[in-house]
Amino acid sequence: MNKQIRFVGLISALMVFALLANVTYIELVREPVLEASPYNTRARQADFDVHRGQILAGDTVIADSVESDDQSSFTYQRVYADGPLYAPVTGFYSYIYGYNWIEQNYNEFLSGSASSQWFDHIIDTMSGRTPEGASVVTTISPTLQQAAWDAIQGYEGAIVALDPHTGAVLALVTAPSYDPNLLASHDLGAVMDSWTQLNADPSEPMQSRAARMIYPPGSTFKMVVASAALEQGYTPDTMIDTPSSLKYPGSDRVLPNSGNCGNTQVTLARALQLSCNTSFANLGMDLGADALRTQAEKFGFDSPHLPEVNGVASQFPDKLDEAQLMLSSIGQYNVAATPLQMAMIASAFVNGGQMAEPYLVQEVRNPDLTVLYSHEVTTTEVVKASTAQAMQDMMVGVVNGGTGTSARIPGVTVGGKSGTPETDPDSPTNAWFVSFALDPDIVVAVFLQRSDTTPADLWGGGNAGPVAKEVLLASR
Repeated sequence: MNKQIRFVGLISALMVFALLANVTYIELVREPVLEASPYNTRARQADFDVHRGQILAGDTVIADSVESDDQSSFTYQRVYADGPLYAPVTGFYSYIYGYNWIEQNYNEFLSGSASSQWFDHIIDTMSGRTPEGASVVTTISPTLQQAAWDAIQGYEGAIVALDPHTGAVLALVTAPSYDPNLLASHDLGAVMDSWTQLNADPSEPMQSRAARMIYPPGSTFKMVVASAALEQGYTPDTMIDTPSSLKYPGSDRVLPNSGNCGNTQVTLARALQLSCNTSFANLGMDLGADALRTQAEKFGFDSPHLPEVNGVASQFPDKLDEAQLMLSSIGQYNVAATPLQMAMIASAFVNGGQMAEPYLVQEVRNPDLTVLYSHEVTTTEVVKASTAQAMQDMMVGVVNGGTGTSARIPGVTVGGKSGTPETDPDSPTNAWFVSFALDPDIVVAVFLQRSDTTPADLWGGGNAGPVAKEVLLASR
């Protein structure tokens, strides 16, 4: 009997220990995750009783909370000024569906529950004041955001504008977009209907095409290949074999040039200016897959960027055969990039080979205007200064006398690289244009996606170039 009692006692002790261990784990490890979960409606109910902080673009309020005037139990209503314009930045804040983008990633500050706001929260409670969240100040320029939005109307796609010296995101636009006010409503039935409609829309208006979706970059990837060549000792005047077409190894198919590049040799600068496919296929073969992958990774491929909106990583494929390497060298096969990533590449050329990590939040301010967080610029050398200058010069040549003439602005130094990739051999083309303008310096990347409302084919220089030009003009 004593043996049985001891056994039962041991089992009971182990169960109590396991329970205590689980409670300790939940309190110390899981609690922050559970608290921040967008599905935690209990925490969100408490958040709805707090004056949530503003989100600003410069001095412009783009998300705010006002006292609720409806018949709901919620104290405050979240409102978004120019909701579709800024939705890719703010995200949404919904009682049913949680939150995303800045609303999610800065929720602790906005709701006033961050550890750095603890003392202020205590003072507010003791003094009887209504607790308030902190304000999040973004890097977005309202002028450039509006210009990008206006320029992309009629297309599906995205535009990203960067300050090349700091990495500040000056514009982040996705088209089509949606109105986050629909999901912030206190009419929960209407919210569910809006959610269903938005997710059923084949144009995917809730997707962040600028930082969270990847696409074949096409000939804009030739910036990476040209950079890798310059880093390996090539010069803009190095002659590159440029036949009118190039046969894929082990195949009867050939890779043609989209324009007249001749049938002999051209310089590296001329190959970029005319976007000669066979030049860059041969160049990629000479450099090898490892050199291209290394250079792509230096520019930020295979790493996520812009965590404020849960940015995803661009991709350069592993284990390429010769035909796949040829295609990868012109930004096809399984090469895929976000518009943000392609803007980052051009920014390094303007910034002397130093690439600034992009960011979207400049600072967080308490209601008393004390600064709780301020961004610190971080840069990494991705190419030599001489390579960056050579790439600048060659991209200016693209705009002055190559495939990017549609982006020329009289009296302004503009550089660019067009891209017109196929998603597959039987599909219409998409369009890219990655560009910069100097003094003041800015980088603009445009991606336009084939849709039912666009022509059968889109062209980098013909369609995306003029869109980039409108944003560049707005920065003058």
